[in-house]
Amino acid sequence: MPWIDKYICTACGICVDKCPVDTILMKDNAAEIDMDGCIRCAICHDICPLDAVKHDSDKVDDWLAEAVEIGKRNLEQSTKYLGDPNEGKYSLERTIKSYKRSEMIYRKAAEILNDIYDNLQ
Repeated sequence: MPWIDKYICTACGICVDKCPVDTILMKDNAAEIDMDGCIRCAICHDICPLDAVKHDSDKVDDWLAEAVEIGKRNLEQSTKYLGDPNEGKYSLERTIKSYKRSEMIYRKAAEILNDIYDNLQ
């Protein structure tokens, strides 16, 4: 999914004008994408003269680090506040299960959408 780097964006408005679903607006002197309306056409990405429109792939490392930190925090906080090292272990186990459940959901969604895509050709 696209996102706009507000430190690069100069609010030139080109993406706002070219968005076919009018889902980009100006906020705080930078463009912002309303992801609920975005159809992921990549027009904004292709036309931005400053390459301020980025892809999710640019955030993968940050998301991974955040997910790991959440797991570590759950482990530490559960151990600290519940007073039993096993509670920290169980908390970390629940976090892992949650991530695996999300992985399963997204993998299945990708399979279903891939089938739809294949049937379009």
